[in-house]
Amino acid sequence: MALSSPHLQKVLLNKICSYKIAAKKNIIHKPVGGGGGGGGEGRGRCCSAIAIDAPTPLTSVSGIRWGSTMVQGPREEMEDDAVIVQLDDLDGFTYAAVFDGHAGFSSVKFLREELYKECVTALQGGLLLNRKDLNAIRKALQEAFENADRKLLNRLESSEKEDESGATATAVFVGNDTLIIAHVGDSSVVNEHSFPADNEMLIVDMFFEMDRCFLNHRNPQMLMQVLSRSGKAEILTNSHRPYGNNKVSLQEIRRINEAGGWIVNGRICNDISVSRAFGDMRFKTKKKEMLEKGVKEGRWSEKFISRIQFRGDLVIASPDVLQVNLGSDTEFVLLASDGLWDYMKSDEIVDFVRNQLREHGDVQIACEALARLALDRRTQDNVSIVIADLGRTDWRKLPVKKQNVVLELGQALVTISFVSIGIWLSTMIFP
Repeated sequence: MALSSPHLQKVLLNKICSYKIAAKKNIIHKPVGGGGGGGGEGRGRCCSAIAIDAPTPLTSVSGIRWGSTMVQGPREEMEDDAVIVQLDDLDGFTYAAVFDGHAGFSSVKFLREELYKECVTALQGGLLLNRKDLNAIRKALQEAFENADRKLLNRLESSEKEDESGATATAVFVGNDTLIIAHVGDSSVVNEHSFPADNEMLIVDMFFEMDRCFLNHRNPQMLMQVLSRSGKAEILTNSHRPYGNNKVSLQEIRRINEAGGWIVNGRICNDISVSRAFGDMRFKTKKKEMLEKGVKEGRWSEKFISRIQFRGDLVIASPDVLQVNLGSDTEFVLLASDGLWDYMKSDEIVDFVRNQLREHGDVQIACEALARLALDRRTQDNVSIVIADLGRTDWRKLPVKKQNVVLELGQALVTISFVSIGIWLSTMIFP
């Protein structure tokens, strides 16, 4: 049974891990341990004030230890948020989510409370999760996400001031041996395996990682989740964005075109770079108003919009849902917003967290150190991180991972080649 609004607010704000923009526990102007390169002076020029809200680590009944932190980077407003909910509502499962807002924080603020309640109701508590019927779980979570989006749109439309905010979201349900993931927007899920032995897989991994990094920098709103399984990242989900030639991107482009929309430079109506998100009513219930506003601002002509016929929502909140078995080799789950992933590769992040846990075994300290490392890399975005240590690894006995020189050299060569080709293409297109 879903929690009442006051009860859930109390849980999120006092018992679990939730954040407010105004909550600033520590103001950091220089690196504080656990970071990487980059001096404090340079970073201070980039970020005049950086707020870190670091709650006390949590331990669930199943032995899973949770850590979380939220860092405001150089952005004027903190539009990220993250929650962890450990209650009896989900029958042994823990809910965690990271939200990345755009055009304001109000959509994120709404989802922080309402998305969990909708999920609990649709999943019949934890009944559907424990049955492990993926089709039933997928249907329930799609219903929950879409219900939350409808309520959010009603809230935005009834607001006294114009509110065009939206938010991407990645939510996970972590049990003893099962991980359920539901994500909307520019998000990815990563699995961890040992390094591949054959050269063919090595090349595939390098090109995939190279392509992911390139696309990340072109498109913000990157949410990602890492499942650490013996030290190697395997991406399990695809981002919802109208850019690229992978299967999911092509499906999103086709859906948008069929709905009457158009895409310019990977952006819907030359505006938003994600094709699935909560809120963003100008692409859902206010499409006509969006066109009229564009004419007034001189972006489009009357003749142009007269040819537009919308046949559906351009941006939708229907999530991709998948189920992952948590084997004995699964170490931890890491969920974070794009301010982390744009400046660090998934393998590097996993190695850093593993080294942190090997050193002290404290998942909260590891979480905070990773956030500081993102600042040291001069991230230009906000950073929210949630880590779940599944309690299956004796970090004190974990051997130090050796560097794979062949992989790193190969990645460097492929990246250099890719950048060179990009520069050459740029000179050909824009002489």
